[in-house]
Amino acid sequence: MADVDTATHELAGLTVRQQRGLIEVLDEVRRAEGWSWQLPVLLRERCWLRLSRTPLTELHRLLPPDGRDEAPELMQYRRLLQQGMDPLMAQQNCWHDFGIEDCQRALRDYWNSRDTAIHGWTAERYRQLVSSYRERIDRGITAVPMLVLARKNSVECHQLLWITENTPVMRHTCA
Repeated sequence: MADVDTATHELAGLTVRQQRGLIEVLDEVRRAEGWSWQLPVLLRERCWLRLSRTPLTELHRLLPPDGRDEAPELMQYRRLLQQGMDPLMAQQNCWHDFGIEDCQRALRDYWNSRDTAIHGWTAERYRQLVSSYRERIDRGITAVPMLVLARKNSVECHQLLWITENTPVMRHTCA
């Protein structure tokens, strides 16, 4: 999550029309009858000055999370290391359990993913967004997640902001 100063900065470039759209989305979420995978997620593309929305159920298709570092072979290897096993023994244990080819593929995919621009959008961050969204809705908090997408070919991460009625930019547009 971003703090208020970051949220204010990231929302400063929104057009009046986009700000009105945020108000409409917040109203829609406020009127929703509890948690649903159809609740909206906002996607902000700064380079194109574009703000779009998608149902949460479609987010993983539009912005596929990278789960290569969660491959079972790698997770087992890490677990064995945490238990104090020698790295070579842990590797051999994984080879035995999963096969050499699968272990090498998982490791290769993991390192290749470091060379591609996933902008920090991992399966873990996706799951955190979903669980935080659900928790807020279940507690009766009107909030909408906005992913501010990293610029193409940059090393920055996608930023997650939570838009609420108390978001600074929203306060002055609602007056």
